[in-house]
Amino acid sequence: MIKNVLTHIGGIEIYGILSVLLFFTVFTATLFWALRLKKTHLDAMARLPLHDGTTDSLPPISKPSQPDSSHE
Repeated sequence: MIKNVLTHIGGIEIYGILSVLLFFTVFTATLFWALRLKKTHLDAMARLPLHDGTTDSLPPISKPSQPDSSHE
């Protein structure tokens, strides 16, 4: 019974065609975007999970030598 439900609806085949076209359009666009990415950008993104939040170009933040007595 369930097999025959979609066969009796008129014009239903256009939805199958549109869904396949939509899939291939999104897949092609994603593939094109991925192939255009620069190697330096990909390397930077690959290192992000290992990044601890410090930068090599900035000096480390110095901590005050004496605690602030106004907050005690």
